[in-house]
Amino acid sequence: MRKHHSPPPPPTAPAAHGNPESSAAVTEPAAHVLKLVSDTAVVIIGKRGCCMCPVVQKLLQGQGVNPPLYEFDDEHEAMVAAALSGMVVGGGAKVVEFPAVFVGGKFFGGLERVMAAHISGELVPVLKQAGALWL
Repeated sequence: MRKHHSPPPPPTAPAAHGNPESSAAVTEPAAHVLKLVSDTAVVIIGKRGCCMCPVVQKLLQGQGVNPPLYEFDDEHEAMVAAALSGMVVGGGAKVVEFPAVFVGGKFFGGLERVMAAHISGELVPVLKQAGALWL
């Protein structure tokens, strides 16, 4: 069974016109993503409909991890990317590309990095260290 975490609905029209009472709704998807990353051993974050997100998820499931997949809509991409880029080593110097995999609250990489770690044997120890695997 796949778990999908979806952001709250986009802000209403008044927020787009600078209504200060609605400004919190604009940052809510980014705040939700940051909380999910910090509270979850392994999480995949990607655009809704991305064909690579399920590939990463299946690879991790094959290792015994059942990571949640947080999908966001196109209009939230810049906001989510900016929030996550601040978590990448270098203080946001590098822009996060999607799908993005976070392990132990830290950016691990995308599909290529996860696959390379799997092939080299590095993935399982990293997952164990993050508390995603107990064996």
